[in-house]
Amino acid sequence: MYKSKKILLLGSGELGKEILLEAQRLGVETVAVDRYEHAPAMQVAHRSHVIDMLDAAQLRAIVEKEQPDLIVPEIEAIATAALVELEEEGFTVIPSARAAKLTMDREGIRRLASETLKLPTAAYKFADTYEEFVQAAKEIGFPNVVKPLMSSSGKGQSVCYTEGDLEECWKIAMEGGRVQNGRVIIEEFIRFDSEITLLTVRAVNGTMYCAPIGHIQQGGDYIESWQPHDMTEVLINEAKRIALAITDELGGYGLFGVELFLSGDKVYFSEVSPRPHDTGLVTVVTQNLSEFALHVRAILGFPIPEIKLITPGASRPLKASKELSEYSIVGVENALAVPNTEVRIFGKPVTKIGRRVAVALSSADSTEAARENAARALECLTVEK
Repeated sequence: MYKSKKILLLGSGELGKEILLEAQRLGVETVAVDRYEHAPAMQVAHRSHVIDMLDAAQLRAIVEKEQPDLIVPEIEAIATAALVELEEEGFTVIPSARAAKLTMDREGIRRLASETLKLPTAAYKFADTYEEFVQAAKEIGFPNVVKPLMSSSGKGQSVCYTEGDLEECWKIAMEGGRVQNGRVIIEEFIRFDSEITLLTVRAVNGTMYCAPIGHIQQGGDYIESWQPHDMTEVLINEAKRIALAITDELGGYGLFGVELFLSGDKVYFSEVSPRPHDTGLVTVVTQNLSEFALHVRAILGFPIPEIKLITPGASRPLKASKELSEYSIVGVENALAVPNTEVRIFGKPVTKIGRRVAVALSSADSTEAARENAARALECLTVEK
């Protein structure tokens, strides 16, 4: 019998699904874990488990049962203290338990970037109560950006334009956080020209970068991404400097999604995810190795000789507008009629308002044409009961 390595994936969304498919191509045994049944990655994994991933005892029980070679977090909302203990006991956490713990909430990673590494960031303050929040927002100035310390896909994020918005922004943050601990971050509103993701890979043969990915967000969640994003060499080098500093500090092997703001001749650090990034779905159609293939090769200790941009491309996610226990995605045949276009349907068991359920991916001779094709494809797709 073939003896394979085993990956335990913590979080089994659409990005995790692609990670496991790439791992299986390299003969890896895969186990998917999430808080709900029939999550996308569970549909392709060899085995799956449903647990409360913020419950340290449940998480430990699964790890001890499965005895994985690699524990691979795919989301932030995990009992990271348990990961630290498991790593101390000899288990390998990707990229490390410290990285998972630091990036689980925005406070740890922001303080690391700004206060320890002295990287350029927006001004920020933290607040535990509504009274502290009001005071911090006034000190930062209006407009400002309000986020819960831990959330995903932009949930709980809002822009506070005036004092009259304070109560509503606090409410949004409280309802959108993954952990209801009341703590929020208030950030200076940077009037940026664009925002990018610089996918950065730490592998056995060094650190490498994908071509910059431009993206547009609404409510903190991406609605479009494209690659490459046009940047001067000076800006690209500064973006790489920032990405190298933060990923070297986090350490370990794997792919990191480093989010940056571009404002004139300045680059500001925003956030980092120690795992494939949603905006990086576009790499499925643009690169010789997608972000998922890069992540899997890196965490398995394999070298990555070259990351090559083969063609410009763009992505457009399809989001549900209502909660449905049963649904279908209509118009796929029309979307696939758009030249050089793929549609990936995630297979999530139910919809929620704003939940991504599919993505249109298009390539073309230029970034502009790819963006137009992806937009055309998305217009063909609807979520229906």
